[in-house]
Amino acid sequence: MITPIESLRHSTSHVLAAAVKKLYPKAQLAIGPAIENGFYYDFGNLKITEEDLVKIEEEMKTILKRDMTFKKEKVSKVDAKKRLKDQPYKLELLNDLKEDITFYKTGDVFEDLCSGPHVSSTSEIKHFKLLRIAGAYWKGDSNNVMLTRIYGTVFPSKKELEDYLKQLEEAEKRNHIKLGKELGIFMISELVGKGLPIWLPKGNIIKEEIEKLAKEKEEEYGYVRVTTPVLAKKELYVKSGHLPYYQASMYPEMKMDDGVYYLRAMNCPHHHLIFKHQLRSYRELPLRIAEYGICHRNELSGTLTGLLRVRGMIQNDAHIYCTKEQIEEEFKKVIQLVQEYYKLFNLSDYWFRLSKWDSKNKEKYVQEPENWESTQAILRNVLKKLKVKFVEADDEAAFYGPKVDIQFKAVTGREETMSTIQLDFAAKGKFGLSYQDKDGKMNSEVFVIHRAPLSTHERFMAFLIEHYAGNFPLWMSPVQVKIVTVNDSNLKYANEVVKLLRDKNVRVELDDRAESIGKKVRDAEVEKAALIVTIGNKEVENKTLAVRDKDGKVKFGLKVEDFLKTLVEDIKLRKC
Repeated sequence: MITPIESLRHSTSHVLAAAVKKLYPKAQLAIGPAIENGFYYDFGNLKITEEDLVKIEEEMKTILKRDMTFKKEKVSKVDAKKRLKDQPYKLELLNDLKEDITFYKTGDVFEDLCSGPHVSSTSEIKHFKLLRIAGAYWKGDSNNVMLTRIYGTVFPSKKELEDYLKQLEEAEKRNHIKLGKELGIFMISELVGKGLPIWLPKGNIIKEEIEKLAKEKEEEYGYVRVTTPVLAKKELYVKSGHLPYYQASMYPEMKMDDGVYYLRAMNCPHHHLIFKHQLRSYRELPLRIAEYGICHRNELSGTLTGLLRVRGMIQNDAHIYCTKEQIEEEFKKVIQLVQEYYKLFNLSDYWFRLSKWDSKNKEKYVQEPENWESTQAILRNVLKKLKVKFVEADDEAAFYGPKVDIQFKAVTGREETMSTIQLDFAAKGKFGLSYQDKDGKMNSEVFVIHRAPLSTHERFMAFLIEHYAGNFPLWMSPVQVKIVTVNDSNLKYANEVVKLLRDKNVRVELDDRAESIGKKVRDAEVEKAALIVTIGNKEVENKTLAVRDKDGKVKFGLKVEDFLKTLVEDIKLRKC
């Protein structure tokens, strides 16, 4: 069902295309759909820059002033081919259509192969803005030609448009690629390759703090840690079912003298082998195997975006092997762990999505109807008992079991899936997983819960950079304390304070440059140091500190021992 706002956005994309054709007659039309928060149109044979968007916007406004209607016209395929004779992309789309071929005319200035619907008149389009230009492969296939895509947005009211543009402006300030570069968190080198981030010293500190947290929590929850190789023989992935079904997302095979190898795209097959390598007793279940596993996925270069979409990733992975009777309690514990993490990071705008099977879609799912129905009921019951916000989605489960996705509304306005808790009742058959029950008999009903609550380091870091706008909490901050001196006579005392802090494992830096105190403080703020300590003559004389927090509030006359005690305690408790 097309909503009114989608009709408005799609109609605006036609006006955009009309303006482009007026200004650039040789441009070729591709597609122009409505999307979340806006629209786009793809063009072939069009070379423009961001500066040209202003000119295109003005032409759109000229068209809109004429108050033209959008008129639907049903045509024959023969007639359609005549109309589109100079539009190769439209002709290709037309060839895929059998009947019900329709065009929409925008007054006498533009017509397009389109199924609609549209608003009744261009007078309804008032509050729009062209946003940016991007490249896009025709039909999303990298083997096809690269087209020029123009993105725009439109809203029913001026206020809605202004609010959205402000949100985009705020999102740009928080852009993790921009901040990641400015703060020295990560880099990507063409010599290494796209989508393969390199963690710089400050980024590595944050990454290791997150991993340290995960290891502590997983030990608390009864996980055991393992380390497995980043590649394996073809036979392993054939056994797991990832070959050939997932082969397009895996790196090409490597032929060695003892067989064919693949870089792994997932950790689960290795963990299944760990479970199976010895006889398991019912007393060992549930067995929770955890690893920050390195994976590689062969993503198209055009889809790679900073840390959000990468080819190399380090995943907060774990697999829980349990009986059917243990699923509810284990799933509950995973969700509780998720809640503990997110509370610690001060994340609140999230909800859960229970993805279920469709019994009619027999080709898509493992045919274990009883397990599907009973496990879906178990997961639903857990979500209800925990009183969390959740929705249900039909026919969106993985082929081997239902799952619960954790959905976030980021501060930038973007909705995304942070992580997934996946139930799996196919692994037991593929890998012959079993355990010895109370009667000494082998039981093959082993269920697996895949979970990665902190996602990958890359994706989670991108999210956190934007969430905190680079102002990380004290415990995560690469520079927890920045000490700035007023003059050289303060250096001896400043170095004494530095030593005291470092002895307590506080990450501290001293700025003793021959610069004004104002510049030193501003530089420390740009660097986003968690706390800025100023030491001048008064502080030296009284053996105190002046401490500036993230909000710019300064406390004067703090005793070093009091400051150190509070600081160490706040870091230990991971206060935000």
